[in-house]
Amino acid sequence: MNWKDSLNFLKSSVKIIVKSFRRGLWIILILSFNSFLYSQDTSSNETDSVFVMQKSPWLAVLQSAVVPGLGQIYNESYIKAPIIWGGIALLVYGWSYNYELYWDYKKLYLQTEIENYRTNRDFYRDQRDLFTIYIGLVYLLNLVDAYVDAHLFDFNVEEDFLTKTPMLGVRFRF
Repeated sequence: MNWKDSLNFLKSSVKIIVKSFRRGLWIILILSFNSFLYSQDTSSNETDSVFVMQKSPWLAVLQSAVVPGLGQIYNESYIKAPIIWGGIALLVYGWSYNYELYWDYKKLYLQTEIENYRTNRDFYRDQRDLFTIYIGLVYLLNLVDAYVDAHLFDFNVEEDFLTKTPMLGVRFRF
């Protein structure tokens, strides 16, 4: 490719970019240009080693989204699943406890209109809403943990082949 061909390619690219911005197709253009820039030359005979992950992070997230803790079992972190189940069970119990007290004080307030019942009703409603937020946060933490754990599944801490020492060594000196 000589410099005239490069100049013509650049001019035509600028024209296409301007037209695509007018039509709202700029995202497709950027993505296709990005793939053009990072395309590799397949004519070389070198063999590159490609890392293939053993666990799929998005499959772990999907499994944890359907059944919390299932992504941790998929990632072979078996101790985390009962911790997640116990945490969610504890929070659901707290939610139902506050929900029942909220309804009890709501009925009492509607029957008697005593101000103390209204304050207790509002308190237990707020507590119930907080437990709803806590359940959502534990569920989200479950998804994030499954994703990160799947990414780190292949992480290996072995001895260095040359020095025969651990690669991540921690020493405490007193």
